[in-house]
Amino acid sequence: MFSSKKHPKLEVIIGNETVIKGEIVSKGTVRIDGRFEGNVTADSIIVGGDGTILGDLSTRSLLAAGRITGNVHATESVEIQPKGEVCGDIYTQRLTVADGGVFEGRSYMQKNRDANRELEYKTIDV
Repeated sequence: MFSSKKHPKLEVIIGNETVIKGEIVSKGTVRIDGRFEGNVTADSIIVGGDGTILGDLSTRSLLAAGRITGNVHATESVEIQPKGEVCGDIYTQRLTVADGGVFEGRSYMQKNRDANRELEYKTIDV
């Protein structure tokens, strides 16, 4: 379902009927199918169709099929699927909202720093 290049090793899973409050920090992928209240920092975050997060997210990529209430900082991409909802500001390079997906907030599109370096020009007097 998810390629290993886009979503590295799955490290944390929160099941459908689970409610957790706290903070998650992981170098791998975090999948939330239950309810999580707190901030999440991970390489990749997947919020399943029944998943809910109340808190801020910091990640490389986010796949949202459930509901997120909080700000999202994603260095590469955010994908909101048809039944996904994000209520908060999104900071990312690439934002995709599928037909039926909901996004309430502001989006801040960040440029890839390496790809968009300014060129230096020298002035030559003639």
